[in-house]
Amino acid sequence: MADDADDTGDAPLVHREDTDRIAVLTLDSPGNRNALSRRLVADLVGHLDALGTDESVHGVLLCSSHRVFCAGADLKEAAEVDMVETARGLIDLQRRMVALPVPVVVRLDGPVRAGGLGLVASADIVVCRDDVTFALTEVRLGLAAATISIPLRHRLTARAAADWFLTGRTVNAAEGREGGLVTHVADETGMDAAVAAVLDDLRAGTRQGLSIAKGILTADLLADFDSDGDVMARISGDLFHSELAQRLMAAAVRR
Repeated sequence: MADDADDTGDAPLVHREDTDRIAVLTLDSPGNRNALSRRLVADLVGHLDALGTDESVHGVLLCSSHRVFCAGADLKEAAEVDMVETARGLIDLQRRMVALPVPVVVRLDGPVRAGGLGLVASADIVVCRDDVTFALTEVRLGLAAATISIPLRHRLTARAAADWFLTGRTVNAAEGREGGLVTHVADETGMDAAVAAVLDDLRAGTRQGLSIAKGILTADLLADFDSDGDVMARISGDLFHSELAQRLMAAAVRR
């Protein structure tokens, strides 16, 4: 979870660039390590809305402009805003990724923490560098991985989920693949080729075929978002506002 100062100004925190039927969305909030601030979430939702009706696109690649993919919640913002509403926003973002009518590919070149794993789990295909690490650190701050539990429960094995959710330990890329979160693992020199191979395969499909196939695969996950989303948002928000979590988050920000 991020505790650095957030990026300032009005510059967008997510950039879109299209290349041969693939929309590349780049997270670009280095000041707080792509923390899931309201601004970043809103920027990403805006791009997903536009992509939902763009018939020219066969897939989306989500990546970062710098080494960290996403540090999770913005702890400074969490002390100042209604975190139930923030949690609802994250639920909505994840659901939009899953409901997008074309596949979403995530490229991971650096660490992912806490809420950032929700973005990874909401993607269809994940290409991960072999030195990337993951951690669900929420339990160490008096929180729980509630809002992101919906997609994670669909991706992770039951044993991996219990291990990651309850220990908060750091997990490596190989464990990420074994646990079901990651699709492909490559070393630094092989990442470009591994991502390109996935995107070329998506380009070879028709949008109609891709959309129907994705809909079949995601129907149960979308149903769980609809049935469990508000409950998980309330659990998450209430925990963020608890005295224990506020004290532990404040200490984390000061470190």
